[in-house]
Amino acid sequence: MAALFSTTCRSHSYSLLPSSSSSSSSSSSSSSIHGQNHQRLNFSSYIAKRVLPAKVSFHSRRNYHLNVVLMQDGAVATPAIPVENETPFKKLKGELLTSVPSTQEFKEAASFYVNKDESTVSITVVGASGDLAKKKIFPALFALYYEGCLPKHFTIFGYARSKMTDAELRNMVSKTLNCRIDKRENCDEKMDQFLKRCFYHSGQYDSPENFAKLDKKLKEHEGGRVSNRLFYLSIPPNIFIDAVKCTSSSASSGIGWTRVIVEKPFGRDSDSSAALTKALKQYLEEDQIFRIDHYLGKELVENLSVLRFSNLIFEPLWSRRYIRNVQLIFSEDFGTEGRGGYFDNYGIIRDIMQNHLLQILALFAMETPVSLDAEDIRNEKVKVLRSMRPLQLEDVVVGQYKSHTKGGVTYPAYIDDSTVPKGSLTPTFAAAALFIDNARWDGVPFLMKAGKALHKKRTEIRVQFRHVPGNLYNQDFGNDLDLATNELVIRVQPDEAIDLKINNKVPGLGMRLDRSNLNLLYAARYSKEIPDAYERLLLDAIEGERRLFIRSDELDAAWALFTPVLKELEEKNVIPEYYPYGSRGPVGAHYLAARYNVRWGDLGIEQ
Repeated sequence: MAALFSTTCRSHSYSLLPSSSSSSSSSSSSSSIHGQNHQRLNFSSYIAKRVLPAKVSFHSRRNYHLNVVLMQDGAVATPAIPVENETPFKKLKGELLTSVPSTQEFKEAASFYVNKDESTVSITVVGASGDLAKKKIFPALFALYYEGCLPKHFTIFGYARSKMTDAELRNMVSKTLNCRIDKRENCDEKMDQFLKRCFYHSGQYDSPENFAKLDKKLKEHEGGRVSNRLFYLSIPPNIFIDAVKCTSSSASSGIGWTRVIVEKPFGRDSDSSAALTKALKQYLEEDQIFRIDHYLGKELVENLSVLRFSNLIFEPLWSRRYIRNVQLIFSEDFGTEGRGGYFDNYGIIRDIMQNHLLQILALFAMETPVSLDAEDIRNEKVKVLRSMRPLQLEDVVVGQYKSHTKGGVTYPAYIDDSTVPKGSLTPTFAAAALFIDNARWDGVPFLMKAGKALHKKRTEIRVQFRHVPGNLYNQDFGNDLDLATNELVIRVQPDEAIDLKINNKVPGLGMRLDRSNLNLLYAARYSKEIPDAYERLLLDAIEGERRLFIRSDELDAAWALFTPVLKELEEKNVIPEYYPYGSRGPVGAHYLAARYNVRWGDLGIEQ
């Protein structure tokens, strides 16, 4: 069956200058005026420096956006009024109102850009010597290059405290690169071309002088083009602010956009998260901050809205009337294994539930957004989070894995990790029952379960529907009506798939029922390899698409939900329930589900 449409890489464009933060839909790169193609460019910094009087403050200049339309022949169309939500004319002093740029000045500005040889994107990986950079960020950037998704002119810089040459960085990066399974014929050539675009600069994360030297190197490679800069902070959260301060003051773009990707954790609770956001906004605008949660970039998570809003059979069922419960399950079949020092400071609730699983829940439960615009989608997610009932301690079960011997192999306990403090009570497993107090989901339990050192690695969403009223075939299922329950399973990883469990008659003369799966296994249906989540999110950040990134009010709402119970767990020194390494987790999780008449769907025979 042919696909509805197919592209090697999504349609994309790279704006030369920062667009208004009010709406991503207003920043499209091309449209038609009287049948002619044109480009809409934002001359923020250039106009501020060349046209506005010197007495305008830096802040006013930074936010002064004028739209100029360049026709195909280079002519300048009538300039638009300053973009809404940017510094308006009426807020400027009276004497500035007479300083509106003339048509000639707009032509000069237009000529400046027409003569430029396109724009360039400089991507700086701050913390380039770390595991995340080596295992995820650089491979994702290469995959985008391999698929032709990066712009013509781009440069990648690694920045870290480690002393390293360009050649040493390239050697380090080359060990983690691989090519798409459907395009291997020119892999080595593409890899060499990509590595030639990679450079390294050593420096301290809190040194404006070191970042100023980085800025000088970036300008050399940008070659006088309009420079757009993306900084990926792959560093510990305690040095976020130092790095952002130096980036903003010493290495931001003077004429293009500057964006910063911030990795989780975004604080440990509401107070620390709010303090982090406040500090970031001292140096960046909200639309420059891209808070990344890589689970939002996973194929099956992004498919959630498509599955629901483009298939008529699902949307009418997506409510308390037909859905009995929703389960969000995350499990890993390995422990902390040397990362215990980091993990012990956060625990499984902060590490997985408060961000990954809660973001999936918000996407799953949100109302239909007005459009696919980033702000419309994020507005609906925030409404869900703000509608959620405060989480109570009695609705939470915590556990910690202990040593276990299986098949002659002894697996260590969490506290056996040399990086974990002795006697630590940090949970490596948690289960919780959450509720959304709105008209659509009132009374429906959303059960979360996340853990390390469990029997399987999986991330999935399980939607269990209500029993059929007056079911004619109840006698064929016996007393256990759960066997007759329809269930939708969205397997996020591994082996991405969508399963719909239905009841079916077994062929034959008798009446025997069977529970069958309608299965969409991605590997069988689609020959193309599924992109890594970091590829999607990095491309979105380059394009300025914020739909899959977390807004500050989303973050506030998420922490408001979990902070009280986290504080209670720590203040009361709640002892976690111990479970064997490689088991299905603490027994308490089953009692929690049973309290709401729910059976964990991942424990059945049919998987």
